Amino acid sequence: MVGWTGLFCPCVLFGHNVERLKEDIPWMTPCACHAVFVEGGIALAVATAAFHGVDPRTSFLIGECLMFSWWMCGIYTGIFRQSLQKKYHLKNSPCDPCMVHCCMHWCAICQEHREMRGHLSDTVETQPSVVNPPPTQEMAANEGHDSGGSANQHSV
Repeated sequence: MVGWTGLFCPCVLFGHNVERLKEDIPWMTPCACHAVFVEGGIALAVATAAFHGVDPRTSFLIGECLMFSWWMCGIYTGIFRQSLQKKYHLKNSPCDPCMVHCCMHWCAICQEHREMRGHLSDTVETQPSVVNPPPTQEMAANEGHDSGGSANQHSV
C-alpha cells in the first residue's frame, strides 16, 4: 500500500511523514507544498512537451523553472530526511539526503515512511495490560476423616 501511495500520491505520503515527525505541522501543509512543486512541475513539463507551438525560449525558461523547483523540493525534503535521521539515530547514507531526494524521490519517501512505521512503537505510549490472577483456592480439611492410616495397623 505504501508503494502505491508513494508512486501515485507522493504528496500525501510526504505530508503524513512530516506530520508524524513534527506533530505541530498538519499533513496538508507539506502535502500542498509538495504537490505544487513536484506534481505541478511534472504536469507543466508534460503540458509543455505536448504543445509543440510553444516558443523555444519560453520552453527553456519553463525548463529552468522546473529544475529550480525540483532542486528546491529536493532541499526541503532532504532537510526533513536529515531530521528523521537525527531523531531515530540512523546512519547516514553515502549520498547527501538532498541528493537522495533529487535522484530517487519516490523511493526516498517510501523508505522514510517505512522507517518511521518501524520506529512507531518507540514513540507511541501503550496502555499497560491488566492481568487479574485467579481467585485464591483453599483446601477444605475434614477433621473427623482419617485417610486410612489406622486401618492398615495390625494389633499384635
